[in-house]
Order: sequence, then structure tokens, then C-alpha cells
Amino acid sequence: MNSHDRKLMRVLNGEKFAQPPVWMMRQAGRYLPEYKAERAKAPNFLDFCYNPDLATEVTLQPIRRFSFDAAILFSDIFVVPDGLGYPVRFEEGRGPVLEPLSRELIGKLDQDRTMKHLEPVIETVSRLRVELPTETTLLGFCGAPWTVACYSVAGHTTPDQTAARIGSYTDPELLQAFIDHLIEASATYLIAQIDAGADALQVFDTWAGVLDDLGFERWSIAPTKALVAKVKAARPSAKIIGFPKASAARLHRFVDETGVDAVGLDWSVPADVAQSLQKKLPVQGNLDPMRLVAGGTALDEGIDHVLDLFKTGPHIFNLGHGVVPQTNPDHVAHMVKRVQGRI
Repeated sequence: MNSHDRKLMRVLNGEKFAQPPVWMMRQAGRYLPEYKAERAKAPNFLDFCYNPDLATEVTLQPIRRFSFDAAILFSDIFVVPDGLGYPVRFEEGRGPVLEPLSRELIGKLDQDRTMKHLEPVIETVSRLRVELPTETTLLGFCGAPWTVACYSVAGHTTPDQTAARIGSYTDPELLQAFIDHLIEASATYLIAQIDAGADALQVFDTWAGVLDDLGFERWSIAPTKALVAKVKAARPSAKIIGFPKASAARLHRFVDETGVDAVGLDWSVPADVAQSLQKKLPVQGNLDPMRLVAGGTALDEGIDHVLDLFKTGPHIFNLGHGVVPQTNPDHVAHMVKRVQGRI
């Protein structure tokens, strides 16, 4: 099958369906018992991401269980700074911890190191394209430079990324130097994913919504625009989904200026904004993940609202952010069947 014949790819090319393609952010994850069993085999999370056997298996698990229309590579946004040589580690109960950003660290980053270090991830992409059902779209991804950089200023996440925002005001040149490295390395990484068999790509800007107006222009729009341009200069047919979370009022600017082919919507995007965006390009989203936790009537009402909201144009059904660990897998199965018109 030609990649552009896959249902999700047809939507990215502007086609609409009564039953849109469906997948979930973080669909390979801790809500699945089979994921937990594989995760236990590699106590270090980055080692888990760099193990093609384990990463391939957990990427395939939700496809086997739910028959999603797309699989997304199991990896992590922090493999890119790790590949550059930026010190990264994961601590239990705390998540990613990076060394605090400094000019000394920036001076040690090595673009030439990146792809050698990320070869196991690219091997996972190649394996997945062989092992996935032919009709299933394979999505690659990376973190947007701002979201990755957020964790570097203080060395860890802070409420509303206050440390990163303060750092962007007090030493914008330092942050820009790191952002520039991330743009270059992320573009190389995404191109390699396309070459290894990814059909399309998603760029996650989870922390775009904490920025003020000037910050959003400099740290979310500008880096994403540069990243998209680099990928498309090398692979003109590449399809890229942008996901700037919590940015409803700025989504038109984001879409108009970055060159993305589709935009992911979180659950807080108002209906009128969502529908106006859909007149410009395909949209993805935007069920509240807590409806998926709740199940029952709340879930059905949410699903039906999203399907009705986007019925007139190209739409990929998804959550407004990632599925959370306390989600009942039976609720996910019900959601997929309802979206696909099977119940």
C-alpha cells in the first residue's frame, strides 16, 4: 500500500470521513498492563527507549488491542538533547532531570553525535513499518524546541514553567543558543524517521500555552517554523502535525506562520475556533482525556460532540492531550468502536 492511501494520510491530504481515523497521544503507556510488563524489563527509561525490541513491542501493543488507525513511535522528547550530549536522566516519581542550562554545556553539544546516538530509535521505526498492518499509519515525532528547553533552565519542570520563562527574559541569548541546537538536531532526527518508514510526523509543544504574546512568537512559532522548513526542504512531501497545547487564541497565527500541514487541538479550544481552523487545514483532537477516565455517558457525549463538531471537514479523532495512567482500557476500546461506527 502506498503511504498516502492510508486513512490518516488521506485526511492529512484534505479528505474527510464520516468515521475519521483515530489514535491517542501516549496510546502506548502505563494504562495498559502489557506495557507495564515490558517496562519492567528496563529499569532505566532512556535505556527502554533505546531498545528496539522493547520499543517496537510497546508501540504495537495498542494497535493489536484496539486497531487504531495510527501507531506513534514509542520514544521520548528528551532523546534529542541526550543525543546532542546534554546530560539527561529520569528519576522515579520526578520524571526528566536535565543539567541546568549554561554556556559551558552549550559549548559541549555535538550535532555530529546526534544520529549515531539515536540509531536504535531509527531502527525501531524501520521495524515498525515492517511489522505494522499495511493500513496503519506510522507517526514519528519530536518535542518542539521550546518544550524541550523548558526543562533545561532549572534542570527540571517547574509550575507553569516559571524558571524557563524567567530565563527567557533574563538571558534570551543563552536560551536561543540551545533552541538553535534543538532545531538542527530535531530536523535531522525527523528526516531520519521519514527515511526509515514514518508516514507523517508530530511536533509536540506541550508548554506553548505558558508563553506571553512576544514569547509565543519567538519561542513557539519561530522555532517550529524553522524546524518545519528544514524538514520540508529535505523531504518536500513530509506531512507535519503541530500541537501547541493550550494556545487556542493563537492557533490561527501558529498555523499561518509555521507551515504545519495539520494542527492538534487540546480540549479547551472553543468550537468556533476549532471549526474556523478546519477550514484552513486538517485538525486533530480534541476529546478531554478525563472523559475517557470517566467513561459512560460523559464519554459518549464527548465523543459524539467531537464527531459532530468536525463532520464537515478533514479530521483525525484524538484526545486533547495524552491518555492518563488511570484510564480503563475498556473505555478506550469503547471509544474506538464508537468513533469507527461499530457501536
